[in-house]
Amino acid sequence: MRVPRWPAPAPSAPDFAAVRAEFRVPDEFPVAALAEADALAAAPPLPELDAADVPLVTVDPEGSRDLDQAVHLAARGAGFRVTYAIADVAAVVALGSALDAEARRRGQTLYTPDRRVPLHPPVLSEGAASLLPGQLRAAAVWTIDLDADGEVAGVDVRRARVRSRAQLAYPAVQEQVERGTLPEPLALLPRIGALLRERAAERGAIELGTPDQQVERAADGTWTLVNRQDLPVETWNAEISLLTGRCAAALMLAGGIGVLRTLPPARTEDVDRLRRLAPALGVDWPEGAGPGAVLAGLDVADPRAAAFLDEAATLLRGAAYTPFDGALPEQPGHGGVGAPYAHVTAPLRRLVDRFGTEVCLALAAGRTPDDGIRAALPLLPGLMTESDRRTREVERAVVDVTEAWLLSGREDQVFSAVVVDADDARGTVVLDDPAVRARCTGAGLRPGTRVRVRLEVADVASRTVSFRLEAP
Repeated sequence: MRVPRWPAPAPSAPDFAAVRAEFRVPDEFPVAALAEADALAAAPPLPELDAADVPLVTVDPEGSRDLDQAVHLAARGAGFRVTYAIADVAAVVALGSALDAEARRRGQTLYTPDRRVPLHPPVLSEGAASLLPGQLRAAAVWTIDLDADGEVAGVDVRRARVRSRAQLAYPAVQEQVERGTLPEPLALLPRIGALLRERAAERGAIELGTPDQQVERAADGTWTLVNRQDLPVETWNAEISLLTGRCAAALMLAGGIGVLRTLPPARTEDVDRLRRLAPALGVDWPEGAGPGAVLAGLDVADPRAAAFLDEAATLLRGAAYTPFDGALPEQPGHGGVGAPYAHVTAPLRRLVDRFGTEVCLALAAGRTPDDGIRAALPLLPGLMTESDRRTREVERAVVDVTEAWLLSGREDQVFSAVVVDADDARGTVVLDDPAVRARCTGAGLRPGTRVRVRLEVADVASRTVSFRLEAP
């Protein structure tokens, strides 16, 4: 007699630990690295220069402990002064140390919904090296003067001890913006952020601005998926980081040594294809406007605009880390930024930033970077590329398993969705709720249209979800 086989019941929660294991995400730190971290945390070194009188604050997602940046914004004549303190990771992670070796193996902090896998031991990254409020910390302090239009008028970077006054979170700061009660260190953030965005548009910077598909803890303690759009304050704060990265790249190029984050300009054929697509999706493309300006004016809540943004991702291909020592890169620019750019503002969470910061500190002091830094530069692209690959794979797998888990057992149900891309009888749809993005089959799929789709597969084990277009 044939025994019927029933599908295994869905697990009570997505198994994020299994995802980390599958992609070999580093777990525990080596004993030697932990010993070094504990010793350094007990007596963290501090620079002689004292900048603790600058009333810096940090602005991060709620609950963050690995605080890389602290900021203070002030008027300076008709212009502005940006003071941006970056955690001085090189003060506690020496070249050739066990901490250095482990950081090179990891590449960057990796975030999964249930756990953060840090680049450095938490005793440093969330303790003695983090710019926590009220604590004296070693930092690389950038002083960037801007004119009244937001153009760079002067740059300095040097080591100093700093003391953050407060740890702020994006939602609370956004509320203060709307009430007009921003604290003094951030009072100019909306104005400076807007100026920097205007200058970026003039440079032809391309920013997609698409909502991020994120796994978040639901009110009942389980997990859900949301499409999350950055708050305005997050966008303005990011402009301060991009400004610093542009200043770092300029220092490196002037000094003939460094490591840039590069992205080639959008290919003409990709821009032309997007321009031809615009009318079909109701997107206005004025004569003479660049793609960045067109994208910046879109309403991401419009399904047609969402489909257009999805297609625009082809404009931002070919990102790389580009080291140089002597001869300058043939293509030093970053198409997304509209200028040369370098990663220097997140050294607690990203390996390359420590080395970029050390190059800038040396050049600003009028000296050549140390031999150990120079020797590491050509190794960084490989280390970061591998780390970026693993991070992308883990992030995609985390979303995939959550999508399948949320929908498991709901096969044959019908959902409302938007088509974001389509080719013949296959395409991709994004559900209204939950925020699932998945493949869909059916004749008549057209980008930018709202449809109803029937769930065919939701398999947690294979992390697979697929839909079929419902007849009108």
